[in-house]
Amino acid sequence: MNMKIMKIGIVLMMALIVGGYVSSAAPATSDGNEGYLSPAALVPSPDGKILYIACKTANQIAWFDISSGKITRTVSTPEAPNGLALSKDGSRLYVSCGSVPGALCVVDTQAAKISSTISLPHIVEAPLLSPDEKTLYLCHRFLNEILVIDVASKKVTGRVAVGREPVALALTSDGSTLFVADHLHSGRADADVVASEVTIVDTRRRAVAGTIALPNGSGILNDIRIAPNGKIAAVSHTLSRFHLPTTQLERGWMNTSAISLLDVQRKKLINTVLVDSVDSGAAYPWGLAWSADSSLLCVAHAGTHEVSVIEINPLLEKLAKLPESLTNTATVDYTAASRVASDVPNDLSFLVGVRERIRFNSNWYYRPENVATNDYGPRALALIGQTLYAGNYFSDTLCKIDLAAKHRAPVSIPLQPRRPMSQLRLGEFLFNDASICFQGWQSCASCHSHDARVDAMNWDLLNDGIGNPKNSKSLLLSHKTPPAMSQGVRDTAETAVRSGIRYILFTVQPESVPQAIDAWLKSLKPIPSPYLENGKLSKAAQRGAKLFDSTRVGCAGCHPAPLFTNLRTYDVGTRGAFDRTSEFDTPTLIEVWRTAPYLHDGSVVTIKELLTTRNREDKHGKTSHLTPQEIEDLAAYVLSL
Repeated sequence: MNMKIMKIGIVLMMALIVGGYVSSAAPATSDGNEGYLSPAALVPSPDGKILYIACKTANQIAWFDISSGKITRTVSTPEAPNGLALSKDGSRLYVSCGSVPGALCVVDTQAAKISSTISLPHIVEAPLLSPDEKTLYLCHRFLNEILVIDVASKKVTGRVAVGREPVALALTSDGSTLFVADHLHSGRADADVVASEVTIVDTRRRAVAGTIALPNGSGILNDIRIAPNGKIAAVSHTLSRFHLPTTQLERGWMNTSAISLLDVQRKKLINTVLVDSVDSGAAYPWGLAWSADSSLLCVAHAGTHEVSVIEINPLLEKLAKLPESLTNTATVDYTAASRVASDVPNDLSFLVGVRERIRFNSNWYYRPENVATNDYGPRALALIGQTLYAGNYFSDTLCKIDLAAKHRAPVSIPLQPRRPMSQLRLGEFLFNDASICFQGWQSCASCHSHDARVDAMNWDLLNDGIGNPKNSKSLLLSHKTPPAMSQGVRDTAETAVRSGIRYILFTVQPESVPQAIDAWLKSLKPIPSPYLENGKLSKAAQRGAKLFDSTRVGCAGCHPAPLFTNLRTYDVGTRGAFDRTSEFDTPTLIEVWRTAPYLHDGSVVTIKELLTTRNREDKHGKTSHLTPQEIEDLAAYVLSL
């Protein structure tokens, strides 16, 4: 059989970020996060006395005093803060807010108040100041672009189109080159190579200068950081083995966790190393931090609640010794898992001797009685001198680690009094928690990202046989749109969640676990489309809506409002080479703007393509008679849902 890549619509796990803290002044919410902090980003003051914390679900920025170990001040933000950038003199803190419309707040740190707010069309993330502090760069995530903001005028002066869902930025010391971590890949999922990229932006030309391809299966990029010496950049991401049937988890059979190292000057990939161990996964690598001398790289493992501390120079020496290929005269070390450079992304032992894993909890596996005492979900890291701070999203704590100590033991610091998790908070946590997975290899978020949507890959799940891969489905509205899976092999999302725990996470959990995950998934709300104009349909989308509802086209027959699915299966002419049936579930079109690639096998990249070249027989809507403008209008409406 052609090793073409077998994959499938993984539909079980995973999900999103939403937790939060609330001080006495924090606003209440209705999503189960009342009273929580949810530290999502950290940045230290220049003198190292204050650690600023973005408290995502509390809509606050907190001042954490290093000497007292307590929060001493807070500033409320208009929406959930998700990223921080601090001026060199520490006087101005730039805060990105993940809302629709988006916002960038400028905080006067001396007065502890917002001095100005820039309104932006959609969700923004990862603010980054240029070295001269005249320009601020910002990820306009779902518009797939980088915003260029003039700091003095507080106006957007440029936009650079990049890859899919930019989520993190790193800038060279001279300000000339911007490295962008693209969260997901933007192509077909049924291709032989499916991987996210790092986009390189020439800041002077404000144009893309190239991309750096990551290994096949690279996805869900979360962070990118350049070492202080300017030589190496590190990218945190998942490395999926999507071309294999999901028969086991051992040795990273489905998902592994990785750091890709980039040569900044040459703008090339050095290699990708796995941060898992042979019999212990290190799921969902997220935040990164470099030591001041560039000798140590710290990695947060949000799924397994730990950090890795990697000695970079010995690692680079190991990598440099590996040839690109073996010659007939080469001496082969048959005891080594990596004999050539291309072996490294598959070598679970490569970091032995150059990396220390520091677990935050001695009682690692999830137990209900441990929730009130453990440290959960490190996503953000910050180094102050030789002290590492990790912001634990789900426990509202910091972990403090002295990297100079012989025994690097984490010290837990509560940011507020401990409290039980609500059922929704617990469900989100469990969705992102790899401790309910065999050996911690993955969480639900490993295949649906942290927000329960998609990883844009195909997976060969065993629920409908082997050898027929299908594309990951968003879990938004999954409980309202049965059946689950592309072929409808699970009658409900509830059944799918329980099957996923058993057959994808490979564990047996008490009923309270899937019940909490169900509750959280049911609470998810659609994000307004970035294709809307001021929250309303564009003129093209308005024309498209009439076409969509008309009998002339007939889209609404199978995709009626409000769920935009009639919950039935049809043969719409999309059967592929690996499929054993011609009928597939009618998916909801809500948030279809962010769930590409399309169809059950991920073989279509755009909605326009779906309406034209992949609908020649008019089996999913009568579109062959439409004019090019009508196709554009219809696509505009669908992408606005």
